Amino acid sequence: MEKYLLFATSSELVRIPASAMVCVTADGNYSTITTADGSDYTLTLQLGQVERRIAECLCDGDGRFIRIGKSLIINREFIIHLNIGRQRIVLSDCRSFRRDVSASKEALKALRELIEKEAI
Repeated sequence: MEKYLLFATSSELVRIPASAMVCVTADGNYSTITTADGSDYTLTLQLGQVERRIAECLCDGDGRFIRIGKSLIINREFIIHLNIGRQRIVLSDCRSFRRDVSASKEALKALRELIEKEAI
């Protein structure tokens, strides 16, 4: 059964299937959730609050979401390309959706090592 992520503020409620959430980007007290259909939902939640909510909604063993640096959470199932030199991650379903996001070189190096270890 599909698990849903639920984000609520005083004026909004966003309910997203976990498999459809691609990434969350932060800008101060705001977080923007991007879904696989290309929709963006901006909420008045800090990234740490979103991160905690994801952990509450999903069982602890579900490691598909990973925080990258101070301003990004990604669904690792959508990672198709890392470019450390250009500080870019390409997230895509390889069909109809593509989103480029940026991250620090250090964060991308750590992500690359994690992905390579999992492939072994």
